[in-house]
Amino acid sequence: MNVLKNKTILITGGTGSFGQQFTKIVLDEYQPNVVRIFSRGEMKQFEMKKKFQHPNIRYFIGDVRDKERLHRAMAGVDIVVHAAALKQVPACEYNPIEAIRTNVEGAINIIDTAIDNGVEYVMALSTDKAVHPVNLYGATKMTAEKLFIQANTYSGLADTKFSCVRYGNVIGSRGSVIPLFEEQKKTGTITLTDDRMTRFWITLEAGARFSINSINKMKGGEIFVPKIPSMSLLDLANVIAPKAKKEVIGIRPGEKLHETLLTEDEARHSKEFDNYYVIESEQELPYESKRKLIGSKPLFDGFKYTSDTNSQQLTKKEILKITKRLNS
Repeated sequence: MNVLKNKTILITGGTGSFGQQFTKIVLDEYQPNVVRIFSRGEMKQFEMKKKFQHPNIRYFIGDVRDKERLHRAMAGVDIVVHAAALKQVPACEYNPIEAIRTNVEGAINIIDTAIDNGVEYVMALSTDKAVHPVNLYGATKMTAEKLFIQANTYSGLADTKFSCVRYGNVIGSRGSVIPLFEEQKKTGTITLTDDRMTRFWITLEAGARFSINSINKMKGGEIFVPKIPSMSLLDLANVIAPKAKKEVIGIRPGEKLHETLLTEDEARHSKEFDNYYVIESEQELPYESKRKLIGSKPLFDGFKYTSDTNSQQLTKKEILKITKRLNS
């Protein structure tokens, strides 16, 4: 199934690492009519133009806080992929109002303009930090998830469908701990906030492909969660810099020891597939909200999907392969 073929697609935050990977795959494999890149930075758009040089890309300067500009950019759009967000935990903690304006009010603007323009599908990117949030970034993404899922009741005759994808840390992306460890290796000391810490990991390509596949499957109201591996940060540090001193400096404000992608409470209204989970809305949503998910099975009572209990734990050998690939 290819719902992206001959469609006009808008990607908010489109010059980011996800947006560029998503754009590349869609243009190479899914035959869209046009991909519109919506972002704030003119320099990043200039650099992306040089990198892609594709006749089916359009570039829109704009901010998701600006509803009027979003409305204009979304005219004639069939599919919206919402990737724009303030993502750095410390920055969101220090600038909470700005985080809310972008991550929450921006989500509301996406919902309203998508419905008003008759967009068919809206897929919003979320994060494991939205689950049991302990920092403002996670709290804003949890709020955004709920806004997008419940937006299905607002669309009315427009029949716009809203869903989310939720996954963990992206290997090698901006803000990833891997580049940090590589830089610290030069000093001879790697800092760890806690040597027991684990995280979910997904490659940039896998995240983009999962999002595309989820758009092809969505009916509206789902949160799609991929089955992905976990990694011990101590193992990662030992692979990157085996001879470096490991210094434990204590967990930072708003940081978790382990991450969760699917809670015990969500498991009661979730289904499992071979490579992913689907969290269905508990609210009464229109059109097929209680549909049968073919090929799925319910999760057992008490199930939860956390980075420390995940059955897919990367070995040091697998971590070494990943870091070598990133550096090649």
